[in-house]
Amino acid sequence: MVLSIVERIKGFLFSPSDTFDASREDSLGDAFKYFVVILAIYAVLSAIIAAVAFSMIAGMFGVPQMPFGAAAGPLAAVGVFIAALIGGIIGIFIGGVWLHIWVYLVGGRNGMGQTIKAVIYGMTPSLILGWIPIVGFIAGIWALIVEIIGVRQLHDLTTGKAVLAVIIAIVIPAIIIGILVAAFIAMMPGQMFPGPSMGPGFGGF
Repeated sequence: MVLSIVERIKGFLFSPSDTFDASREDSLGDAFKYFVVILAIYAVLSAIIAAVAFSMIAGMFGVPQMPFGAAAGPLAAVGVFIAALIGGIIGIFIGGVWLHIWVYLVGGRNGMGQTIKAVIYGMTPSLILGWIPIVGFIAGIWALIVEIIGVRQLHDLTTGKAVLAVIIAIVIPAIIIGILVAAFIAMMPGQMFPGPSMGPGFGGF
């Protein structure tokens, strides 16, 4: 059964299990076309939010008086739009390949293409609602759940194995980033975070 983009959006938002079953035979190209459309929508809406927010902040702090100040909002919008498109396209494939390592280890044997499709279709809540401040956080959790359902359905795994694969794929990079940040902070000179002064003048001496 061939679903339209609107049907897919509604399906992945509200009936992800059935919609993944209906999309099982989709080619990776079909999934990528869907992804580019909703990613473009997300990029445009995010760019508008960025332009409005940056213009308001610039106005409050007098940035319009500086060079390019008047164009700050539009420039921010263009930057966000380009970053969202390029980052989204690159990230979806890197994320799909990384997730597939763990999907394979827990027993998923239906191919990397199915994993990438699960990631692409799983991004639906984030790309449709993620541009809205605050709501974007809820959409991110929603997207994570949809992705887990996609891994389960497209790889014929149990829910537990699908959850395990997705969680491991998230936790390992988070731990690595945490270690790198901690190491970076530890290597900073002490003067970057000065404590209370205990110099010769302390206490009148």
